[in-house]
Amino acid sequence: MFRAIADVLRQIGGAIATVVTLPFRALARLFGGASSTARGRGA
Repeated sequence: MFRAIADVLRQIGGAIATVVTLPFRALARLFGGASSTARGRGA
């Protein structure tokens, strides 16, 4: 039973982490991708 609760909490935590990091990853791809392609390295 405790394992099931831990699994649910882990899934919820993973979903929250994904939602929280998505905008930051998008921003990093916008700025980092633009600068890396400008240097000719590619993304």
